This record gives sequence, structure tokens and C-alpha cells, in this order.
Amino acid sequence: MEDLFFKRRSIRKFIKDKNVEDEKLEYILKSAMYAPSANNTQNWEFIIVKNKNTFNTIMNYHPYSKMLETANIAIVVCGDISSEAKERYWIQNCSAAIENMLLSATLQGLGSIWISVHPREDRVENTRKLFNIPEHINPLGIVAIGYIDENVKLYNQDRFDKNKIHYESY
Repeated sequence: MEDLFFKRRSIRKFIKDKNVEDEKLEYILKSAMYAPSANNTQNWEFIIVKNKNTFNTIMNYHPYSKMLETANIAIVVCGDISSEAKERYWIQNCSAAIENMLLSATLQGLGSIWISVHPREDRVENTRKLFNIPEHINPLGIVAIGYIDENVKLYNQDRFDKNKIHYESY
């Protein structure tokens, strides 16, 4: 388990016809909902997408979503801003949920990748329109998931950089 953080990779090619089991999808969603959230708002919302025509529509408006061509599942991660009083922590909350999803996919032998939607207004609006997302719900990103169909290599270098660590002040 301790190697989980070092094994996770952004996967761009999936086994097209190998379906992700419902139990694994539920585990991924459950792990997302166990992410920390500011003031415990848990203001995330998830749209599960399996329809290949919908994937094609996304690929038509989002230039960095071509990995959906082979993905089995996509999860649109959104934040409900109506649940927040003053501050807007939906981005941090949903980002934590996405990270949990990516790690839980890896833990189950699946590949995944985070496709950013926010803050690009054109992508936000196209995603909002495609999924009939109301105005108080903001799409942050899309997580593509599937069984890996590419050679996954460990990083060639150690990414740990002591120069980026500062004690007490910068």
C-alpha cells in the first residue's frame, strides 16, 4: 500500500472493451466521498458516464480529452456552491475527492486520468450544457477510468526535492 502514491500514473490508453466492474466503480465513488472537505460540506456531486456518444461529444469540445476514446467510464466531478456560506472551497473539496478517486483506481488495478474542465469557461459551459448541470453546480473536472492498455513505467528520477521544503519561513 505504501507504494500506491509512487505507482499512480496518468493513463491515456485503456482496454476499450474491458468493462470496469460496478463494485470497483462504487469503491472509487465511496473513496471520493471520504475525502476531506472544508467545514465538512462534502459539497461534491458526481455524474457517471458510460455512453460512448457522450464521450465523443466531450472530445469534440475538449482538446485534451482524447483518452476518452478508449476509457470505459468517465466521472464528471462537480461542486455545489449553494452549500457554502461565504468562502468558496468547492475547488479544494472536489480536488481532494478526485485525488482519492485516482488513488483508489490505482489500488484496484485500474488506470485513470484527471481531465480539467474548470477554470476554462468554454469547457465549463459545454460540460454544463451537455449534462444539464444547474447554475449552482460547477463542473471541476472529468476522471476517465478503465483497464490500462499501455506500458506504465515508474518515474525515471526521484521526484522528491528537498529544495522545495522550507521550515518556519520561505
